[in-house]
Amino acid sequence: MAGAGIACGKATRTLPPRSPMSSDRIAPTARVHPDAHLAPDVQVGEFVFIGEKVRVGAGCVIGHHAVLHDGTRIGAGVRIDDHAVLGKRPMRAARSATTSAVELPPASVGDDSLIGTGAVVYRGCTIGARVLVADLATIRERVTVGDETIVGRGVAIENDTSVGARCKLETNAYLTAYSTVEDDVFVAPGVLTSNDAFMGRTEARKSQFGGPTIRQSARLGVGAVVLPGREIATEAVIGAGAVVTRDASAGQVHLGVPSRETREVAPEQLRANGG
Repeated sequence: MAGAGIACGKATRTLPPRSPMSSDRIAPTARVHPDAHLAPDVQVGEFVFIGEKVRVGAGCVIGHHAVLHDGTRIGAGVRIDDHAVLGKRPMRAARSATTSAVELPPASVGDDSLIGTGAVVYRGCTIGARVLVADLATIRERVTVGDETIVGRGVAIENDTSVGARCKLETNAYLTAYSTVEDDVFVAPGVLTSNDAFMGRTEARKSQFGGPTIRQSARLGVGAVVLPGREIATEAVIGAGAVVTRDASAGQVHLGVPSRETREVAPEQLRANGG
């Protein structure tokens, strides 16, 4: 079927053929693969691309120019905003140290989650239910994000990282590859983590890559820096701008450069006491 022509001054732009799945809920410029499955009430915006074997649950709303790559799984009640990309395959540079070329399972997004404008969720990523992935956030391959976690605006979560449930990762925080973040962790804006103690030199570094382990209910203040392999114990607090060069003890406040224990966390702030 010939596409419709749209006059633009002297030029004429021709739209691609309408998707065979088009309906009142699917914009005429959307491209939906014949082998994709969308629940009957899914709403799809203009110029959306939905690839082969994608599955989209009931009640989902997909904004304009979003891309759902082959095989992506979207639960029920998910909102995907304009220009979001889900199921992107990683790129591997000639000198990449942590990106592999192995085949990855499809990306998966749980029920009632929100994916913001310009967010990128890679193939091989699993996002739980009721998760917010804010505008411009990036979540790499082989990452898991637990239920009800907030991934803030511009946050980057690198490959092979696990993030627990009910965490708050705030604007522009950076979680390096091979990090572990347990449940109920708070990560303030601009927190930085590292996994390479050799800073890119020597082959020995490749066998010793390791991001931080941040235990349950720990809290990291604005601009804190955590060096490779360090453990932030349960209910520890890392102050704003602190540099963590050694493991941080449970229930203690750590301040300074390098960080040092200064006092116990106030009892009323502990989860066990309703904090």
